[in-house]
Formats: sequence, structure tokens, C-alpha cells
Amino acid sequence: MSERRKSPIELEPVEPHMCTVEVRLEILSRVPFFSGLKPHELEAVNAMFVERGYTAGEYLYHEGDPAERLYVVADGRVKLLRHGDGEKDVLLDLLVPGEYFGSLSFEEDDEYTDTALAHTPVCSLSIDRQRFRQILDRYPDVALRVLRILNRRLLDAQEAVRMLSALPVDRRIAHTLLKLAAKLGKQQAQGILIETPLSRDDLAQMTGATTETVSRVLSQFQKEGLIESGRQWVAISDRDRLVELAGEGMT
Repeated sequence: MSERRKSPIELEPVEPHMCTVEVRLEILSRVPFFSGLKPHELEAVNAMFVERGYTAGEYLYHEGDPAERLYVVADGRVKLLRHGDGEKDVLLDLLVPGEYFGSLSFEEDDEYTDTALAHTPVCSLSIDRQRFRQILDRYPDVALRVLRILNRRLLDAQEAVRMLSALPVDRRIAHTLLKLAAKLGKQQAQGILIETPLSRDDLAQMTGATTETVSRVLSQFQKEGLIESGRQWVAISDRDRLVELAGEGMT
């Protein structure tokens, strides 16, 4: 009987509700629309956010819930999911500290269009729509950045739909692994290690494939020397060849 390969991923434990002011300010400064604020302005923004911790597997909100808050990941990893055809969830993104999600809308009857799930233990910062409106009124440059970012997200969403509908499954998986490596990758002995627990089911949700197909493709990638993998981890061994397989749009 073969022995499972030990995961090389070592995530630091999350201590919810233990973020210092310095950590909160550093995290908020990474949010694109707050990055241009002066220190005293960022301190004023920080005072409007509330902090909360979540255990792995706990939902922050569900698709269809009233869209009342904007969230920022302070520590841990958050999955963004959307219900697809046949009740199969699609994994839209895997968020890391400094990334935001939730609602930027000011309409009272708007609903979340995705579901947010703690992938690991998570510490989040969040703000309600009324206080976020106060920030936009007080800092016009932030409002302009929000508009640009929303447009960029729309283009990214359109590209994701194109990829899922047009590319063969091996290219979709290669494209997704490279995208995750760009965000979460760290050079290790195994190659570029994607530093988060990553199951076959996660990749299936991200690529519109079945878990069985993902397992088959990853096994083939490993035979060809493109990746190394084990239980819930993947490392890219030959990035150049994986980029070539993924095709256009990857560099």
C-alpha cells in the first residue's frame, strides 16, 4: 500500500480578533482603492471597519443574502463560490489577505451574487454600506478607484466565462494552476508551491470539470514532469511548459 506524501504547506495559525491596529492598517493599505490614502486618512477608514473571526468551513454569507457589507481578508483564505447548473458550485476565486469581496452596492434590495466560505480559519474586516458611502463622500479619489476596479472585475469575469466555455479541460487546469501560483506561489524544493490547501474538488469547481477528470489530468501532468502533487497540495515543476500548454494570455 502506497504511503501518502506529506503536505509541504505550512500555514500559520489564525488568531481571530487578535489583529493589532498596525496589522489592520497594513492590510487595508493593500486594498487597491485605499492604497493612495495618507496615514491619518487610513486610520480614519480603519476605525469604520469591524473585525470577526471564522473557522474553516464556516460561511461568511450566502448567495442571495442581502448585500449589506464589504469584506477584506485580514488573515487566512476565503473561497468565493457561485451555484452553477445542476446545483454544482463554481469556485470563482480563492482570496488571500488584502483582498476584498462582498458588496460595493448602495441599493437596499441588492443581494450577494456569490457565496463566501472560510477555506482556512479566517480573520476578516468588514464595513456596512452606509459607512462605506461616507468614505467615498469624504475621499473622491477612492470613489474613482472603485469605478476603475469594478470595470476591471467585469472584464476579468468575462474572460473567466470565455475560458470555461472555450478551452479544453487540460488547458483550463493549466491556466488555473498558473493563476493560483501567481497569487499564492512560493519557490520550494518541489517547485513553485501553491501555498494553500488545494483539493481535486477545488480545482474541479474552478475549471468546470469533474473531480475524476481533474485527477486524471493532474496525474498526466505529473507523469510529464509539469507538476508535483499530493493530498491537497500542488507545486509547479516546469512553469515554462505549463505556460505553453495553457496557451494565450499566460506569461
